[in-house]
Amino acid sequence: MTADPRLRRKTIALVGLMGVGKSSIGRRLATVLDLPFKDADTEVETAAGRTISEIFDSFGEQAFRDGERRVIARLMDEGPHVLATGGGAFINDETRALIKARAVSIWLKADLELLARRIGRKDNRPLVRGKDPLEVLTALSAERDPIYAQADITVETGDTPHHEAVEAVVSALTAHLAGAET
Repeated sequence: MTADPRLRRKTIALVGLMGVGKSSIGRRLATVLDLPFKDADTEVETAAGRTISEIFDSFGEQAFRDGERRVIARLMDEGPHVLATGGGAFINDETRALIKARAVSIWLKADLELLARRIGRKDNRPLVRGKDPLEVLTALSAERDPIYAQADITVETGDTPHHEAVEAVVSALTAHLAGAET
């Protein structure tokens, strides 16, 4: 698939619940668009010199969110790239405003039961550790979906192979670009 070069003019920020595939789809999307890929969670860990779990355990969620906000602000100053944000990043008013002003935001959306199966395979997500993944995701979805809905584009990813999700994202981006130019 050859992507329209106009899709490389702005950063593309992927938002959505944990487990939806922001990082895995983001990496593949960056390859298709010939853009660098950045993962906000990885960037936060690098900046802090700790894993996200260690940040949560040592300093709490608010300290993580503050670091995440600062890291995403720095990333928005870089040239166009594909950015996989953390599940809660777009919920922050300041971060959301910055993404809306400087990037094209895409809400990757999938069935909660599917997401619960995906994240239940590992115990590396602080918000879910020791809890029922479906209960946590249901609560997060109720709180966050109205905010995720403010993204420029929504793409239902479902339980499709990553290449199909990437094709759906590229199609949605192309349609968004065409609508923005009219």
